[in-house]
Parts: sequence; structure tokens; C-alpha cells
Amino acid sequence: MFELDQFIADCRAALTSDAPHKAVREVVARAVSEPAAVLRALGEPRRAELRKLYCSGELTVLNVVWAPGMTLLPHDHRMWAVTGIYTGREDNIFWRRVPGAASKVEAAGAKALCAKDSEPLGHRIIHSFTNPIPRYTGAIHVYGGDFFGVARSEWDAESLVEGAWDTERTLRRFEEANARARASAG
Repeated sequence: MFELDQFIADCRAALTSDAPHKAVREVVARAVSEPAAVLRALGEPRRAELRKLYCSGELTVLNVVWAPGMTLLPHDHRMWAVTGIYTGREDNIFWRRVPGAASKVEAAGAKALCAKDSEPLGHRIIHSFTNPIPRYTGAIHVYGGDFFGVARSEWDAESLVEGAWDTERTLRRFEEANARARASAG
């Protein structure tokens, strides 16, 4: 059974271990191993959103919902993270900096995550993702720091050149995805 307060307490306790990133992944993996319980606690995804469940200087827990067909540009977090999928699918592309062109990236790998999957991301990882299915995808994201308090980068969709991450622009992308989902459903 998934209980949000206990999940957050378990993530906070995991921070005291010798390998907090690994310990948090175990907490997330255990939670998403029972997707129906997470759905009961967080609700069936009905709109794209980035909902803050907990945030401190050491830990951020988000409920992230991707609209059908939604994509986010390559970006970094500058802190470790763990993603756990409780419904739907998320396709990640992993990127690396192009040698000799420090502000550009090139694709370096990919991984599809489905319900019950969890994936750790190191603090230097650059990734983008797409929800390739025609329904909402729900994921728990846990970050090893204040997700909203750290400057990060995002790479342009066409040129793949680095720029500053803009949280407001990202939140507008969620609303644009909601508008597209409403239009295609209507």
C-alpha cells in the first residue's frame, strides 16, 4: 500500500544512508511496484502537471504527469534523480556534450520506462523524454536537492545549443500539452 507521507519519510530517511541515490531508488522501486496503490493515493492522471509533493534543500518529490504525445527538450538537473513510472510510458533520450563544442549535445542512448519501472539519473545526466502513448503517463520524480532552487540548462530543439532552463516556459509547455489533449479529445 502506498501512503504519500510514509513514502516521503522513507525518502528522507534514505538520505542518511551511505549511498542515498541508491537507497532512494529502492524506495521509489518499491512504491511503483504496486501502480494501483500509487494511483489510488495520487489519483488517475487527467492533465499534464508538475505537482510538488515535498520540497526541501536536500530533497524534492514531484508527481509528474505527461500528456499524450508530450515532449520535453534535452535538459539537465545538476543533482541526482530517480524516476518511477506508475502508469503509462516515458521514452528517454540520453545526451552527451559534443567534444570541442561544449554548448552542443548529441544523442548517446535511450531507454523506455513503463509502469513499475524506476530509473536513477546521475547529477550530470542530460536527457529529454516523450510520452509516446495516447494516454497520460504518471511518474514520481525524486531529486537529491531543491529542484526549483538550482539553475540548470536546456538545449534548443533545433540547434541543440545550450541555454538557461526557464521554469515558467516549462510550465507553459505543460499547459500547451493540456490544450492539445483537450482539442484532440473534443
